Amino acid sequence: MGSLRNNQNQHEIKSTEQPHVVVIMVPLPAQGHLNQLMQLSCLITLYDIPIYYVGSAIHNRQAKIRVNGLSPHDIAKIHFHDLPTPSFASPPPNPNSSNKFPSQLQPAWDATLSLRQPVATYLRDMSSKANRVVVIHDPMMAVVVQDVASIPNAESYVFNCISAFFLSSFNLEKKGIPFPIKLPKELPSMEGCIPDDVQSFVALQMEQLKYRAGDIYNTCRLIEAPYLDLLASEDETGNRKSWAIGPILPTKFSSPNKYIKCLEWLDKQEVKSVIYVTFGTTTSLSDEQIEQLALGLEQSKQKFLWVLRDADKGNVFDGEVRRAKLPEGCEERVKGVGIVVRDWAPQPEILAHPSTGGFMSHCGWNSCIESIKMGVPIAAWPMHSDQPRNTVLVTDILKIGLVVREWTQSEELVKASTIVNVVKRLMASEEGNEIRKRAEELGATVRQATEEGGVSRVELDSFVAHITRYNDLMGYQALVLH
Repeated sequence: MGSLRNNQNQHEIKSTEQPHVVVIMVPLPAQGHLNQLMQLSCLITLYDIPIYYVGSAIHNRQAKIRVNGLSPHDIAKIHFHDLPTPSFASPPPNPNSSNKFPSQLQPAWDATLSLRQPVATYLRDMSSKANRVVVIHDPMMAVVVQDVASIPNAESYVFNCISAFFLSSFNLEKKGIPFPIKLPKELPSMEGCIPDDVQSFVALQMEQLKYRAGDIYNTCRLIEAPYLDLLASEDETGNRKSWAIGPILPTKFSSPNKYIKCLEWLDKQEVKSVIYVTFGTTTSLSDEQIEQLALGLEQSKQKFLWVLRDADKGNVFDGEVRRAKLPEGCEERVKGVGIVVRDWAPQPEILAHPSTGGFMSHCGWNSCIESIKMGVPIAAWPMHSDQPRNTVLVTDILKIGLVVREWTQSEELVKASTIVNVVKRLMASEEGNEIRKRAEELGATVRQATEEGGVSRVELDSFVAHITRYNDLMGYQALVLH
């Protein structure tokens, strides 16, 4: 990063008319996607490039209020632009549904389809003020940003919030091509992972994705090189660039005071003694499953920090949220051993805390890559979408986790006895110690990749150098002047 800044400073010295580049972020309105583009925004601000984060007022507010561990100084540099968005239904999640996909978010996603014109107007306005407009968008917002193709000094890049392993296997499967890399076990079926209406929404984006200039991945070549190579080989144009710049999460965090109670509890626990339990922002467990999980954690006799929240609605500020019940007397019985958090919790800080020794997770990619970077082993309990295949990557390929429930039993209740068994194996056995050791070694390697000279940092520097390419900007400026 330092060398790149020096080069940029040299340009400033040589020319008082240095071309101006702006980056516009267009996320999908779902927490894991909003969050990753916030993290990327903060990373790019370190290169002194203006960042504009574009979305509905509701979702921009959500992105800002749920910032985890990012520097307030870097966030203050981000310009948020609220787009006029039509009202949309915001139904509560159904905790009793056998299919755990967050279908309650679909109305919010459908509402984004009306944003094409406001986004096009905004991009044209920005293109008149900057020499180059760089749009970084979620793949499921391709329809919204499609007018980039008609703006001479604008270009778009897809930011992939999912693993290269999942994306490469999914793309090949759609084409009817067998996965060419030998795997320890058969890939989980996609049946039941993604509802039909969501698949239709994804299909709408495919034609517009052809116009992207390149791909960015929140992963590291040290863990996903074969799958990144597969994705590169699938590029039908043969000339799209790609960059694996992850994990994009910072290593040092800024914790708001509202999280102190949670972190203070961790401060009092022994090193690597606590299993962190949460299933992200898109999963709601039934009362029956919550009861079994509570009993299992209690009976395991292992220390735990459990974030017990319902899945998000499309508008997270809209009305009451279900407060799930725990078994009678459970919280009293586990005092001193476990803590149940009902509010938003600082996941990156929890995973980075010395007392955290395991993570029971749904295996969304955001959680996986955060856990990998912090060197924390995973008890994998996939719920929907990419999570079953992420589980294979974590447990069978990287070998840094255990499976709580196989995807083939996804509609079955996970009994307390199963929870006890998995928690004890991960937290209090020689097997768990070996898994933890591998996770810690991989974490150290991946963290080094994001530091100066590391493979992910080099790719991030390369991406920034690409979008700020000086000669092309000067050529465009000359074209406009003539």
